[in-house]
Amino acid sequence: MTRLPLLLLVLFWLLPRTTTKKTQTICVPQKGLNFQDQWEFYRPGDLIIGANLPLTALMFPSLSDFQNDPLMLTNTVSLIPKNFQTFLALMFAVKQVNKDLVLLPNITLGFHIYENNQNERNSYKCDRQDPLLSVIGGLNSKSSRLMASIFSIFKVPQLGVGFEFSQGEKMAYPSFFWINPKGFPEYGGLVQLFLHFEWNWVGLVASDDDSGERFISSLIPMLKEKEICLAFTEIMKLDFHVFPKSTLHHIFNTWSKAEVIIFLGDSSTNTNVQVIIYAYETWRNASFRKVWIFTSNWKLNVMNSQYILQIIKPFHGALHFRDQPGDVSEFNRLLMSLDPLNPQGDFFLPLWWESAFHCKISKLSKIPSKGRKPCTGKENLQNLPSYVFETSMSGESYNIYNAIYAVAHALHALHGSRGQPAMLRLGKKISNFQSWQKVPFARCGVKRCQEGERRRVPKGEQVCCYRCAPCPEGTTSNQTDAARCDPCPEDQYPNEDKDHCIPKKIHFLAYQDPLGYALASLLLFLSMTTLGVLAIFLKHRDTPIVKANNRDLTYILLVSLLLCFLCSFLFIGQPGKLTCLFRQTAFAIFFSLVVSSVLAKTVMVVLAFIVTKPGNKTRKLLGKPLTNSIVLVCPLVQTVLCVTWLVISPPFPNMDFHSLVRETILECNEGSTSIFYAVLAYLGFLALVSFTVAFLARKLPDSFNEAKFITFSMMVFCSVWISFLPTYLSTKGKPMVAVEIFSILASGAGLLACIFSPKCYIILLKSDLNCRQNIRRHKDL
Repeated sequence: MTRLPLLLLVLFWLLPRTTTKKTQTICVPQKGLNFQDQWEFYRPGDLIIGANLPLTALMFPSLSDFQNDPLMLTNTVSLIPKNFQTFLALMFAVKQVNKDLVLLPNITLGFHIYENNQNERNSYKCDRQDPLLSVIGGLNSKSSRLMASIFSIFKVPQLGVGFEFSQGEKMAYPSFFWINPKGFPEYGGLVQLFLHFEWNWVGLVASDDDSGERFISSLIPMLKEKEICLAFTEIMKLDFHVFPKSTLHHIFNTWSKAEVIIFLGDSSTNTNVQVIIYAYETWRNASFRKVWIFTSNWKLNVMNSQYILQIIKPFHGALHFRDQPGDVSEFNRLLMSLDPLNPQGDFFLPLWWESAFHCKISKLSKIPSKGRKPCTGKENLQNLPSYVFETSMSGESYNIYNAIYAVAHALHALHGSRGQPAMLRLGKKISNFQSWQKVPFARCGVKRCQEGERRRVPKGEQVCCYRCAPCPEGTTSNQTDAARCDPCPEDQYPNEDKDHCIPKKIHFLAYQDPLGYALASLLLFLSMTTLGVLAIFLKHRDTPIVKANNRDLTYILLVSLLLCFLCSFLFIGQPGKLTCLFRQTAFAIFFSLVVSSVLAKTVMVVLAFIVTKPGNKTRKLLGKPLTNSIVLVCPLVQTVLCVTWLVISPPFPNMDFHSLVRETILECNEGSTSIFYAVLAYLGFLALVSFTVAFLARKLPDSFNEAKFITFSMMVFCSVWISFLPTYLSTKGKPMVAVEIFSILASGAGLLACIFSPKCYIILLKSDLNCRQNIRRHKDL
């Protein structure tokens, strides 16, 4: 205990003094990768619009010697020729806004285009002092999410182009806005394309980001609804361009499973796909011939135009969905007037011109480069392929053009709402402007309700002091501050964010389903078994055991069992008018014939013992005429019931939208349920009579008395159908259909096994028992 105060004294003495001066926060530039300042372009103005456009790519060495600092390795910066148009579109839009004296009078917009060489760590510079109005870009979710996390702190509006944040991220980054058109119509276009070409086996490659997840979750249900299957789904998780051989072999084997491949990804994923295909063709010395389908945000990334043909060759014939740009004729004229010998301050233009036309401008380098011709400045842009450069405004450039005008109109609204010339320059810098100002905040609620939410006014509050509540299950809202959430149409259901509806998948027992495949296989097996038994009895039709119980009844029973098995195929597959009309009636009539045949065989056994005198007239009267009457009259009654059913209230295809949440059940509505249950009741009555008669005759003396086997078979039959009713009534969709098919197969298989397996055993394996001495001495009726 005596040492504790001394120890505390030493600790307090080691603490820093409380009177130390406050240190100044300074911006410390990052060490490491040495980027040239030439990859930035600045034009002054009263208000500055920042832009993060991927005009170049930083090419790292693929191998490391493990001797030097990786950040100090030699690397090169290469232009991406196709992306140069986005830079021109931004400059053009700012110039057009500054020329408009009505939109922003006495205010000049400037811009600062910053190129991060597609390396997110260089997206933020902490030593900027310009009055930043807004930021355009970046063009992928990864870099934009990093930018949004900082810009949202300073309330700097950021307009993203080429992707969309999730609903949760929209709330986390309130300063982020999305300028693209929605991609959901594009998914419908993909489905229509597959249906047009009758493609139902395709592959899917998507990037490992929010856009890829949204693409997969939205497209797959639409494909399944139209019975279009995915051969594979590949998520591109790598964002570098050097792949292990094991990874490449896995990708090669996976992508080879389909002839048509859909692709969605950002610029990094696009480059990865190009590298993978180039490696495939190099290693295997074969062309990777596939039909590629690219979504609207895809573009070919080529660092050097001289290699463009080699890189684009595998994509020859690809189909590309694109955003529809507007007609901006002045921009098209600007493109055609570009002059690399007179760039007017645009230092990107000569560099891009050299890369696009593979020439050299003498002003930039006094020493001519080997293998490159000198640039004349008269090269025709229209001679460049569209995958190198487009001479009309692309969809991506049009989105940037619209983003600049969106910022300008918001600034115009802010200027007009003040009612005073507070923003006039008058030769001075604007000092009272903050980038987070569209309109002053004057709302009772904390925030506006987003898509997927609705307004809710707490008890005792005024109507404007609402709160936001998520939409109830089954409803959506697709606008801000929605007063209510609307239910989806019957054939659709809300997505997870509850901001739009997704078509429900059509639900029915298909042959492609594991359950449908298993039942169909069992059907074929039982049908072939029945045909085999019938062939055995026809081949041995003159043997005593076949003749013992009326061969004609045996043949009728086997044929009717075969028809029962075959009619079960009407229950599998997509229900149609004809299948709904006939599947229950065919099953009822054929099974009535089966049970009537069994009843006739049982009655014949009983009569053989009751009427023992050979010349008895009663025997002749009650013999074949009675059994034939049973076989004809009993199914006829069932047929009359079924015809009445079809005339009064026939079954029809029906869509059940409510039993399952995300699926629409395509089923057969039975029409008149009372007649349906009357048909089942009549079938049960015939089975009960047959069981009763067989049970009473089971102990009659005979070396081969069929009554005992019929008794057992009818016990199986009745047990199956008694358990069928409650199970059938408690299920919906595929299980309900499967229960009826299984009941048909189980009851039919029970009859086939119990009645005919003993006879087949004697015929095939115990032929010595198949003689007259072992058969009852009475002749056939």
